[in-house]
Amino acid sequence: MTASSFRAATIAVRVARKTVLAEDICGFELVAADGGALPAASAGAHVDVHLGDGLTRPYSLCHDPAETGRYRLGVLREPASRGGSAAMHGRIAEGDILQISPPRNLFALAEPLAAGRHRLLAGGIGITPILAMAHALHRAGADFRLHYTARSAARMAFRDELAAAPWADRISLHLDDGPAEQRLDLAALLADVRPGDHLYVCGPAGLLAATRAAATAAGWAEAQVHVESFTATPVVTDAAAGSFEVELARSGRVITIAAHQTVLQALHAAGCDLPSSCEQGICGTCLTPVLAGIPDHRDQYLEPDEQAANDQFLPCCSRAKTARLVIDL
Repeated sequence: MTASSFRAATIAVRVARKTVLAEDICGFELVAADGGALPAASAGAHVDVHLGDGLTRPYSLCHDPAETGRYRLGVLREPASRGGSAAMHGRIAEGDILQISPPRNLFALAEPLAAGRHRLLAGGIGITPILAMAHALHRAGADFRLHYTARSAARMAFRDELAAAPWADRISLHLDDGPAEQRLDLAALLADVRPGDHLYVCGPAGLLAATRAAATAAGWAEAQVHVESFTATPVVTDAAAGSFEVELARSGRVITIAAHQTVLQALHAAGCDLPSSCEQGICGTCLTPVLAGIPDHRDQYLEPDEQAANDQFLPCCSRAKTARLVIDL
């Protein structure tokens, strides 16, 4: 078994439309290059976009999940872009053919959709998966409200679309530079929690941390709070755990992973040409089969059951619970 066997085949798509959604935010409409239907995508799903030169980035889908003829993305141009958002904004044009992964969902709505109340909270570009969720909840006849916060109106994507939505009366917009009564009040938003209620939040790290704290203070159970981050928790090394070994099964070579290194760093330093992209455990580019040993999973890519199988891991962030891992390289 090889590392590539764990990765699903890519889908060729054409950029049918590229638009400006807001300040520093571009929208992309993708259709199948062969003119056919695209795989169904549930609300909260994302695709990995392959941008060439080993660059792969995950982007949430923001279209109505009932649609199969197109995917829609909203991409924020990051000031400190490592290549992904800069390429999407500056290099990708209408008519271009891209390779993407099939949709994958790590931020799914809790079933059944019509049960309980759903509170959707988006900050900035975090509106992308939240928008798809609102479409799905409306179709299911669910009780929901959407709260969208941004630094200014100029930075709010999809404003016209939201205003025209059949569920526009369920939307509250919050602006950091607006009047006090329009700013986000987390305590008020999260008050009156009941069993069966669910909270979904996506946005910058500060919003996620503040929302978690406010939800805990308001009595929300951990299982009721669902969080999506576009930036992974920084990869940290664990000096207290010391080093461990990685054996390359094909050559028998053994590489020592120091406490201050990630496995990926050690492999690259040893001359192993393992593809990588985000180096944060989000995109899955460096996914590698594990033949023996138990990984210490620290990624946000694998599903819990996939992590529990311990037959693959993300060397850019994960480590080992055993003294040695044998990997298929």
